[in-house]
Amino acid sequence: MSVIRAHRATGLSPVFSRTSFRVAVATATAASAVLLLAGPAAAHVSVQPQGEAAQGGYATVNFKVPNERDDAATVKLEINMPTEHPLASVLPQPVPGWKISVTKTKLDKPLDMHGKQITEAVSKVTWTADGSKIGPGQFQQFPVSLGQLPEKADQLVFKALQTYDDKEVVRWIEAPEEGAAEPESPAPVLELSPATGDHHGSAAGADDDSDAKGEEEAGEHGGHAGKSASADDSDSTARVLAVVGILVGAVGVAFGVLAGRRRAS
Repeated sequence: MSVIRAHRATGLSPVFSRTSFRVAVATATAASAVLLLAGPAAAHVSVQPQGEAAQGGYATVNFKVPNERDDAATVKLEINMPTEHPLASVLPQPVPGWKISVTKTKLDKPLDMHGKQITEAVSKVTWTADGSKIGPGQFQQFPVSLGQLPEKADQLVFKALQTYDDKEVVRWIEAPEEGAAEPESPAPVLELSPATGDHHGSAAGADDDSDAKGEEEAGEHGGHAGKSASADDSDSTARVLAVVGILVGAVGVAFGVLAGRRRAS
């Protein structure tokens, strides 16, 4: 009886209130699902080429590092180069406010590059905050020129370690498996496009200053990296807000219809 009295006091019928409550709960649940799905997809360290990364060629790539903590800042990034496909040329582009450390490892099997025997290759690149950091709600890109990319591989997997200023280390090292769900801590994966005559020609016919050309390419394109990544994030945010707006509008329509029925009765 107390529930009925409460409904009479508010001027709403029990049926109307129960229906409205169900609509509101369903809408809130759907909106939460949209936001949850939109967040994790962009939360881990990833790698994307500037332009094309073709088999047998050279490429400049960006390692994108978002900060997924609300109470800590990212102060260190370690990128481990793929050991199954050693890269003879790895040239990181300077990033203001970050120190760069390059670690080289002796190769078990030397690489033949432009007629020279390469006995060691870069195994790890480390960026350490030096007057800068990646704060909550921010991201940073770290450009690297890579080559020569393998001719018989579809992708390269880079294991990444992200360190926060509270000493927490997040290990993005799980390689994805075909047909399986995305790992909880996926490693950055660079997809390689099929080789073309141009890419093979540039790789095989490059002279000894190819490393310098790669570094120049990294500098030329580095300025565009932040703009394109920022545009991607803006697009994702706009899509989420649009979906939430549609859901909220649906709730308003439902309330209007039910209110009209109540007045008509």
